[in-house]
Amino acid sequence: MQLPCGMVQLPVPQRLVPTGEEAGDPPPQRPPEPDAADCCGEGCARCVFDVYEEALLHYEAELAAWRARQS
Repeated sequence: MQLPCGMVQLPVPQRLVPTGEEAGDPPPQRPPEPDAADCCGEGCARCVFDVYEEALLHYEAELAAWRARQS
């Protein structure tokens, strides 16, 4: 293709390999922290805060795995 005088054809940049959400691999979502009112205060064996701590540990493991896949 002939360009007008003084114009230069620049190479078209190659699209980077999609990662994360573009590749259909969104980051995991942090579990919502329960409100203080969510706990009944009766010393349940599995308090909502215990369940939250377990969910948070699971989230952190998933996040570490997701980050490893992105690098």
